Amino acid sequence: MGGGTGEVRRSPATVAPGERGAIRIADRVVAKIAAQAAREALGALPPDAAAPHATVVVRRHAPGSARAEQTPADSAHVRVFLDLGYPCDIGARCRAVRHQVVERVGALVGMRVPEVAVRVERLHLVPAHGAAQGRTR
Repeated sequence: MGGGTGEVRRSPATVAPGERGAIRIADRVVAKIAAQAAREALGALPPDAAAPHATVVVRRHAPGSARAEQTPADSAHVRVFLDLGYPCDIGARCRAVRHQVVERVGALVGMRVPEVAVRVERLHLVPAHGAAQGRTR
């Protein structure tokens, strides 16, 4: 027989969720995921536009608390800062960013995202497609 400690090992499937432990994901990691999600939602930006960035406050629920029993996932409150090309439908672009941030953060880290505040820092004038070619006849 092996020189074990006499401890009985159970398979992970038989260990109760409260006994398994947890992974704690840093706020800055969630912020990077949110910024990447904003980039995905926006697509190509004007050449002089800054890349989207985000800040996040994660509200964690204490294990075993009544709040944790009702909503087991931590929640991330996100602020996204971005530049946009103009003219565009600013409201639609911000909605797309909010939706993508909620989806990606939820899928990748399992957090609820009850709040995504989008702040447009700058609008960059993008010439209309026809105006860029000029009027030649």
